[in-house]
Amino acid sequence: MKRFLSTLILVASATAALAQPAPPPNPVMESVSVSGIGRSSVTPDRFTFTLGVQTVANTVDDAVSQNNKRVAAVIAALKAAGAQDKDIQTSNFNIWPQQNYREGQLPEILGYQVTNTVTVRSTKIADAGKLLGVAIAAGVNTSSGINFEVADPARGRDAGLRAAFDDARVKATLLAQAAGRSLGRVLSISEGIVQQPPQPYPVQRAMAMEARATADVPIESGSQEQTYTVSVVFELR
Repeated sequence: MKRFLSTLILVASATAALAQPAPPPNPVMESVSVSGIGRSSVTPDRFTFTLGVQTVANTVDDAVSQNNKRVAAVIAALKAAGAQDKDIQTSNFNIWPQQNYREGQLPEILGYQVTNTVTVRSTKIADAGKLLGVAIAAGVNTSSGINFEVADPARGRDAGLRAAFDDARVKATLLAQAAGRSLGRVLSISEGIVQQPPQPYPVQRAMAMEARATADVPIESGSQEQTYTVSVVFELR
């Protein structure tokens, strides 16, 4: 009899447990996702330009010999003006036959063109115009432009990211108010990446037969605008 009562009590307890209502599910957290953009202006602290010497002669040897002398003079002038060995790098060297094409005939070689280009890099922004001027005066007759850059990518980053977050918060607040809600805590933040291309500044080509420049080339580095983006998820209340 006791065993029967114990079994009955266990069955009754299990039935009562099954009869209890299940706990309510956790409420889904509502949120708003926005992106923000921030900008900061920084002054470039590095420049790069590429200059070259182009020569043409009847033979390869003559074209190369003339080119070598003029390139050596350009490099010497750059160093005399303050450029260091590490600032000057040969970036290209080409030999091209000058050909006369006639229909139905093999091309006739009229001569050879040799081009040697050097790239100059420096953190002395104030020297850019002077280095360009002395290089042109020394024999440069081709150029491809000048770029101003910011050596340290972290410059201006803090201000730019803060501005991007503030922009995101303003947007989220506006959206929440439009929905009759308010913002809660920040649930997540992710940083976007915006690549800033170098700012090219064209340099006028000075041809070999023109009078050589002796003055500094007017150069203005200006400033560069860095752009930062963030994506932020805010809790909605």
